[in-house]
Amino acid sequence: MNFYPTGRAIWLFALGAPIAAVLAAIMPSLWAIGAAWAAMLLLLLILDGMVAARANEVRLSVAGRAEIGAPLVLGLEANFSGMLAPRKLCGNLGLDTRLAEDGTVVFSLERRVADDDVFSGQATTVPARRGTGAIGKLWLRWTGPLGLAWRQIQKQSSQSVAVMPNISAVRSPTLQMFLRDSVFGLLARKVRGEGSEFEALAEYQPGMDRRSIDWKGSARHSKLLAKEYDTERNNQIVFALDCGAAMCEPVDGLPRIDRAVSAALLTAYITLKAGDRTSLFSFAAKPELSTPFLSGSRNFFRLQQEAATIDYRHQESNYTLALSTLQNRLKRRSLIIIFTDFTDPTAADLMLEAAGRLIDKHLVLFVVLEDRELTSIIDTPPQSAEDVARAVTAQNLLNQKKLVLTKLRHIGIDVIEGAHQDIGTRLINGYLNIKRRGAL
Repeated sequence: MNFYPTGRAIWLFALGAPIAAVLAAIMPSLWAIGAAWAAMLLLLLILDGMVAARANEVRLSVAGRAEIGAPLVLGLEANFSGMLAPRKLCGNLGLDTRLAEDGTVVFSLERRVADDDVFSGQATTVPARRGTGAIGKLWLRWTGPLGLAWRQIQKQSSQSVAVMPNISAVRSPTLQMFLRDSVFGLLARKVRGEGSEFEALAEYQPGMDRRSIDWKGSARHSKLLAKEYDTERNNQIVFALDCGAAMCEPVDGLPRIDRAVSAALLTAYITLKAGDRTSLFSFAAKPELSTPFLSGSRNFFRLQQEAATIDYRHQESNYTLALSTLQNRLKRRSLIIIFTDFTDPTAADLMLEAAGRLIDKHLVLFVVLEDRELTSIIDTPPQSAEDVARAVTAQNLLNQKKLVLTKLRHIGIDVIEGAHQDIGTRLINGYLNIKRRGAL
């Protein structure tokens, strides 16, 4: 514990110097007044620091887990002893840059109404990266009764916070209501004319798919009959996440890979509820994460934990190696949902070639986030020649991206593109449409 002068003490020291200089100029024998003023202030400063309240106990409350992009509240409580309570009290806590971009948060503490010796306060930060963020050193300082000296203590914390993928959308009332009324709930329901597992023949009804009509059965019974199907369960769903350099670029303050992980987990919650077997796969220059196929909503937390280990790789993604590895791993037809982004035309061509080999046996779906930065550059009225050049470059990049997406669609791969806040909903709708069609 130590103490040092406040701004008030420094200002009083500085105020005494010109006054002493003026008095000494008028009457040289008064020069000692300046020295006496400084000595008196120094004595008062030392006395103020010595009689200041003492901190008996400092408690820092930190949640063990947090979600990226969601507010994390930190609590601080300090208990003091002494004749006089602190006049002004503030704290500063060092944090890992995963938890706070500038590496620190500031506490403003106030006295509890029920207890004059206890001060408490809160600080809020927003984690910006997944992983384990360490809590650093806490500095707590307060002034003495005269306000001339700061008294300060330091405390090193051994706590840490595990920053997990954001699954706030999973807890939303809208999704829970959807799941309650979903046709893919726990009860098996017949879907006439759609699905993949044949159940029985039923009389054809207007609005049913004409391709479901069983012409031989209809001829035998002299009336139109359609095949009735049950929605197939136990399909294999793979969420393949590109964590390379392009996916580490931020979108509205968070890396693209984190936006993709949130959308993947939201959809994975639906796939697990629907009875399908779900797996996570990540890659950059080489394959990274590969989880076993999991089923049942009880395994959703495990998927979230596995997704938290997907690291940020500032490397070019090797689509050929990653997708061929994934293809060799899969022993039966699966739905492969690939989250990626691309800026290099050569890498995009290699991606198209690798994806083309997958569709021979599997159903492939690409998910791409809209690039708002490029769109804003194009839409902003240019003010200089440099702005024009920037807009032209941005338009060329968007055109290249649209060309790659068009090629994907031409070879039979569905593409979902949208803003990060909408991509999860669009992906769920795409998955449910595939289930209804019985495409797997």
